[in-house]
Amino acid sequence: MSLQVVLDQDKCSGLGLCEAEAPEIFEVREDGSLAVLDETPADEHRMACEAAVAACPTEALRLIES
Repeated sequence: MSLQVVLDQDKCSGLGLCEAEAPEIFEVREDGSLAVLDETPADEHRMACEAAVAACPTEALRLIES
């Protein structure tokens, strides 16, 4: 089963809580926008991605399993 990270840029406020939880997956850029560095992370990053989604106060992130 593969994991996909989905970002709703319109909801994202660039606080960086996701980056704190999963810095290998998320990066807040200098302009305050969020970059998803790996939209289909390996299973080893699942727990960090789930923590990042849970930490997002604007609910801008979600995970899809396929």
